[in-house]
Amino acid sequence: MKLIDLTIPLGIATPAWPTYEPLQIKYFKRLAPNGANGQLLTHSNHLGTHLDGEIHFYTAGKDIADLDMDYLVHDAAVVDLTDATGDYQVYTSKMIEDRVEVKEGDILVIHTGYHHFGWDHPTADEVRYMVKHPGPSQEFADWAKKKKLRWIAVDCGSADHPMNTIIRTWMPRQAAEADKVFQKLYKQSLAEFYDDSKYQLMHIDLFPKSIIHAECFGGQIDLLLNRRVKVGFFPWRFVDGESSIGRAVAFVEDDEYEELMEKAATMPKTKFGDAYDPTHVDRLNKMSNI
Repeated sequence: MKLIDLTIPLGIATPAWPTYEPLQIKYFKRLAPNGANGQLLTHSNHLGTHLDGEIHFYTAGKDIADLDMDYLVHDAAVVDLTDATGDYQVYTSKMIEDRVEVKEGDILVIHTGYHHFGWDHPTADEVRYMVKHPGPSQEFADWAKKKKLRWIAVDCGSADHPMNTIIRTWMPRQAAEADKVFQKLYKQSLAEFYDDSKYQLMHIDLFPKSIIHAECFGGQIDLLLNRRVKVGFFPWRFVDGESSIGRAVAFVEDDEYEELMEKAATMPKTKFGDAYDPTHVDRLNKMSNI
């Protein structure tokens, strides 16, 4: 068994979710004269590849330490939606089930393709990564509950549509752009589509059902699209933790790993060496009419 890393690199330039504390590092001791290097870190929990815990939005929920390992590691469906949605658009359960088999109790990993706009990619665009990525509607959340999904992962800034978060207020110019998309594609204004009853539905509606999510997946995710694979997320054993930075991986057999590494060798690389498929950006630009 071999591991495929699905984690984005974490450094001082990794963007935290808007307004959250970024990673700050300083040395408090050095090899000379202390005989060892030591660092002090300050950061929020919503930075890099991280898992939102129940108590992030649900007072009576579990903390991160309460999550069992057999909950965090399980069979997953990984779906690519780069041919279905673009900037500000909405994905549905049908889009997912048209592309991959999703079983009851699965982990679901959604590849929107917006990890290509993350800080480690040559097409990096922080506003597009955090503010323009697609997201789900109430229909998707209801389907997730019906499927009894374990947890969900996305390769962008939030599992909620960014315009169904406080970002809509913070970024009025982008909200106006999004409103035009919603009027054209969904025949409703942004405010009508995401009214107050649906606000941050992926957090507020699903966390009390123990369906949490991981955000900012990436790494070698482009090697594993539209298929089933075992996936694990490894947060800290964080007592009272509302969320946690962690490491995400997929488990594949040795012979398949060799095939995937041969494929990766032919693909372009990010600045930190992860293989990626640039055709996803072309699809997203086409879907977004850029």
